[in-house]
This record gives sequence, structure tokens and C-alpha cells, in this order.
Amino acid sequence: MLKRILAIMLTGMILTMAVGFRPATAQSVKNAVQDDPAVAKVRTDVWKLGVGETARVEIKLRDHSTIKGYIGEATNDSFTVVDSKSGSSQRVAYADVEKVKKAGSGFSTRSWLILGAAVAGAAATWMIVKPVVCDGGAQSRGPC
Repeated sequence: MLKRILAIMLTGMILTMAVGFRPATAQSVKNAVQDDPAVAKVRTDVWKLGVGETARVEIKLRDHSTIKGYIGEATNDSFTVVDSKSGSSQRVAYADVEKVKKAGSGFSTRSWLILGAAVAGAAATWMIVKPVVCDGGAQSRGPC
């Protein structure tokens, strides 16, 4: 019985050593750059936005210049940004990109004006409706 248990344990250890551990290998410089978290985040952001004329982007490069357009194609090392006005394309490496964002994201002046008008309308409505509902302060329930 003891020999059987030892044989099963030895078999399990040999299988674990053969299958469970991968050999250690040296990393090349190229793999170290690709494994950079910032580059991986940029690559993920580009792939989430997709490819085509609907994938409009604003890209801020590490040299603080910006590129606007849409993503024409995306590979593992780089992606192509096509300027919709001129039709010219530019290949951009993921390592050269500081930030990628969807074009037109955020509040524009028009959005702020609409939001301000809505707030002003709500305040004016409240100032007009409250005296009518409260009947000059005679009621003690509701918003009075």
C-alpha cells in the first residue's frame, strides 16, 4: 500500500515538473518595449475604437504634437491615421503615442449652452410654479 502511494506521488510530481513550469528565457529589447504598460494601454484603446471612418480619433504624441483623423488600419506594432480632409495617411507607432481619445469627446460650447439653458429654465419654472402650488403660503404640504 505504501509503495502504491509513493508511486502515485512520484508520478504526480514528474507530471507537474514536465507540464507545470515553463523554462525561463531572456527577453529581447523589442519584447520589453512591447510589454510596456503605457504602450499596451494605447494599443488596447486603438483596438477598442476600431478601424474605419467611424473610428475618429485625436492622438497626442510624445513630442506634444497632435494628429486628428480616423484609424485606417491597426497592426501589433503601429496603426495608420488617415486625415479625412486631405486623405493623407500617417503611420504611428504605439510607442510614440502619449494619449488616444475619441474625437469630439467631452463637452463642447454648444453642450454647455444647452445645459445652462436647461438649468435656467428649471429655475424659472420653479419660481413661477411654487407660488401657484403653495397658494401664497396657505398650504403646509408638498414643496412648500
